[in-house]
Amino acid sequence: MDQRRRGLRVWMQGEIPMVADHNREVIRQLNMVDLNQKDADGVELPSRSLHVIGPDKTIKLSFLYPAATGRNVDEVARAVEFLQKTANFKVATPVNWKPGEPVVISPSVSSEEAKVMFSQGYNTVDLPSKQQYLRFANL
Repeated sequence: MDQRRRGLRVWMQGEIPMVADHNREVIRQLNMVDLNQKDADGVELPSRSLHVIGPDKTIKLSFLYPAATGRNVDEVARAVEFLQKTANFKVATPVNWKPGEPVVISPSVSSEEAKVMFSQGYNTVDLPSKQQYLRFANL
């Protein structure tokens, strides 16, 4: 299944919980309105805000698009997946990372720890500095 269809499936099947604000109470309190975009009655439209809140009840990620711009469902699904991976493992995702691609092992993880954490193995990039901190693993 291509990435776009996968993202749409995740969104439509409710794997990403959403909260709606039908009476616009929350968006007004949080000043999340787009003052440049109004409906037929002249009421400001909500901005295309999206916030990912972690189990610790803190915001882990925010997207804010103008009201006239649609959300990128694929990017939301990708973001949720990398947030889950980085919350559960000492890893980071490289630029343009896609689900299923290798992740970067945090430089704070020693080689001994990496061998235990990533028992399936990992790859170390040969760098001109001979430092061995850039390591990729599959999860």
